[in-house]
Parts: sequence; C-alpha cells; structure tokens
Amino acid sequence: MSAIDDSHIAVIGAGIAGLACADILQRAGRRVSLFDKSRGVGGRMSTRRGDDWQCDHGAQYFTARDADFYAEVSRWRQAGVADLWQPRLRVWDGALLPDADSAVERFVGTPRMTAPARWLIDNFLRDDSPKKNLTLHLQTTIQRLERRHNGWHLFAAEHGWLTECFDAVLLALPAPQVLPLLEHKAPELAALAGRAKMRPCWALMLQYDAPLELPFDALFVNRGPLRWLARDTSKPARSGRETWLLHANADWSEQHLDSEADCVAAILSAAFAEIGGSPSQTWTAHRWRYANTEQILVDGCEWSATSGLGICGDWLNGGKVEGAWLSGRELARKVLQSPFN
Repeated sequence: MSAIDDSHIAVIGAGIAGLACADILQRAGRRVSLFDKSRGVGGRMSTRRGDDWQCDHGAQYFTARDADFYAEVSRWRQAGVADLWQPRLRVWDGALLPDADSAVERFVGTPRMTAPARWLIDNFLRDDSPKKNLTLHLQTTIQRLERRHNGWHLFAAEHGWLTECFDAVLLALPAPQVLPLLEHKAPELAALAGRAKMRPCWALMLQYDAPLELPFDALFVNRGPLRWLARDTSKPARSGRETWLLHANADWSEQHLDSEADCVAAILSAAFAEIGGSPSQTWTAHRWRYANTEQILVDGCEWSATSGLGICGDWLNGGKVEGAWLSGRELARKVLQSPFN
C-alpha cells in the first residue's frame, strides 16, 4: 500500500453518500477519484427539467434529526442551496386526513433537489482551492475491479481499463450494483449486499398550464397504486409551469416494472383523478429500479482493510438522504482510521 500522503482512493457513485465520503477523505488530504455513470452528481436527489418546468422526481425532501447532518443542512441553507419546505401536507385513505407528522421539518434543495450535491462538488473543484485532492469522472460506468500487484484497477464500459490504480475502492451504490462488483473480491461485503432487497418506483411528472385547485400541496397515499404526490411548484425557489410529481408504491411498481410508460401514465393519472387531480397537458415518466430497500440494513457502512474495499449508502443506514450522508462519512472515517493507511 502507498504511504499516507500518497494514497489514492476511488469512490464509485456520486450520490449524497459518495459525496459525503469523498468530502471527508479529500479534507484529510487523501487523493480521491469520484466516478459516476450519470451526466451529473446527486443520485436520487434528482431533478428532471423540461420546457418551462422542472420536477424533483427522486427524493422529495429530507429531514435532519442527527446534529451533524442538521449542521450540514444549515450550511447548505446559508449557501442558498437548500431551504425549509412547508407544504399543506395531508394523508389520503379514501378521505383526506391530517398529517400525523406536521411538526417535522422538511428540507429541499433550491432551486432544485440537485443543488446541494452540485454545490458540494463545485466546492471540491473550485479554482481557488489550495490543493485539489479530488477529480470527478462522469459518464463513467465501472463494471469490473481487479486487484493487481500495485493496487486496484477499474474497468469502465465507456473507456476500458483505466490507467490509474487505487489503494482502496469505496462503493456508494445501490446493493444490486454492489453485488456483481464484489462477489468474487470481498465475499463478506457481497453477502451483505445480497441480503438487501431494493424495490422499484415509477415516477410520473404532470405539467399543467394553470394551478390545480386542491386543498393540499403534498399527500401520503395509503390506497391504490400511489404512495405519494406533491405539487413541485410549491417548493421554495421554484418557477415555471404547475408541475405535480406522482410516486407509485413499491408493490405496484414491481408488478408493472416492465410496463410501457403510456400504460403507467394512464393508470397513475386515473388514480390522481380519484383524489381530485385533473388531466395534464403533458407528462413525463421515469422508472427508478432501485428506489428503496424493503428491509433497511443497519450496519451503516462496511470496510475491509484487508482488501481495501468498502460500501456505503442509504440502504445500509435508514434509507433516507440523512442516512446516506451519515453512511458516507462513517465509511470515510473508518478508512482514515484503518491500518491500511
């Protein structure tokens, strides 16, 4: 292994867990290469944008119960990339019911959910940084890991074998994407990922030319194919056309995983109409294959100093944005405290 000052660590996955992990490592002086298959950072803290509309179609909001994460959210708010969202929130169970958690503080990224992640990565890469310890590689899908005499090597679908080698590889990915990468490299980590059952979610974004006259801005749904809907334009710092987000529940999404988008849109729109929604002028659908974990694992993260491999993510730590952030930080700390250094 390399000396402390020379260690080079690959973090695969630039969602909030990967970003939090990379943040701690690069602040400690480690050289970090951050990889993601997408065109941008943020993972499921994601926003779809169209012609005069936008919609958070992944994570809808986040809470901050941990003191450290609350401090981080305060930092985001001070930077103008997050704010408190106070929707008219109700519950639907065949009738409108009060929200049982009305006192909970719910935060969103501003002007879109991707903003905190974008702000974090911009800070990593800002021009006035005295020492840049992080490089970002987007649209780079890591498909294989191989341990050689000088460290770990990565194979990307878009680029083949990468020229750099790494002293450690940390995976901030959904469990089903962890498993094929680690099953022959770190059996104990692969077994942990194999115990997680991640479930899908269909998301439908509806655009309107005028606001809908409904007595709520967000709704937990306890019957039918839907589990959540929200008026995206009720969130702070939003602009553009009236847009609603509909999330299907996990059972329905699983049953319709391979359905055509037109079919999904018709069924979910009809369910929205039963609650008072109107036909939309335009719509966009998105299928999240790995939206949530059926049974959340509570390990937080796992690190193998022997192999130089580690895993983190919301599926290991409560399934929420806060859990993902805490998981990534904890993995970074384990790496920094490890004999591998």
